Amino acid sequence: MPQRIHILNTKIDNYSMQETLQIVDKSIQQKEQLHHTVVNAGKIVAMQKDEALRESVNEADLINADGQAVIWASKILNKPLKERVAGIDLFENLVKLAHQKEYSVYLLGAKQDVVETVANNFKQNYNPKIIAGYRNGYFSAAEEKQIVEKIVASKANMLFVAMSSPKKEIFLHKHREALKAVNFIMGVGGSFDVLSGKTKRAPLWMQNSGLEWFYRFAQEPKRMWKRYLVGNTKFILLVLKEKLK
Repeated sequence: MPQRIHILNTKIDNYSMQETLQIVDKSIQQKEQLHHTVVNAGKIVAMQKDEALRESVNEADLINADGQAVIWASKILNKPLKERVAGIDLFENLVKLAHQKEYSVYLLGAKQDVVETVANNFKQNYNPKIIAGYRNGYFSAAEEKQIVEKIVASKANMLFVAMSSPKKEIFLHKHREALKAVNFIMGVGGSFDVLSGKTKRAPLWMQNSGLEWFYRFAQEPKRMWKRYLVGNTKFILLVLKEKLK
């Protein structure tokens, strides 16, 4: 794709939110498949050593910068990105697009009560036909083939996978060919938890200031300290090292 830059062994597409939505819509209209992913500081750090994650991200068709830290890094490295395209914001905008264009979506991931709540919310806020199907994210490797077949059989235009990284990236990369009838596939991390009300998202001012990670850390310090405090420090060091080359 044009507009693609390379930062720290990571490919990132320099598109705005609006441009990204237009690209996805065009792909669905042309009945082509588009594999989308996002990157943030933590994922870029993990990609330096995790070959499977790096491959699954870099071979995606469309890669957006989810984290504000990535936007700052792109400017420091003289490869400025237009804007942050947060995964959860893109997800919500795509569901609105699905409603407007009468596309259908399949939701895979999170706990059963969470994904069910999100599905019911979308049905009530938009229309019942918007949901082609949904399933929780707890399954074995042996069940994957059957789950993929069920998603394809649902005739969904979009698939959103709410699992942790690198599980969601590797799942979509592994089954991409089997899912080719689905026009758009995307990992959305913990978005179902936020949209169901299980967890809260940072206020807008914290999102814009690049402090969303701190809000997440404050909510779950025992679980998040390594991802954010250690991960963010490693990311800063990687950027500085790259800058000094």
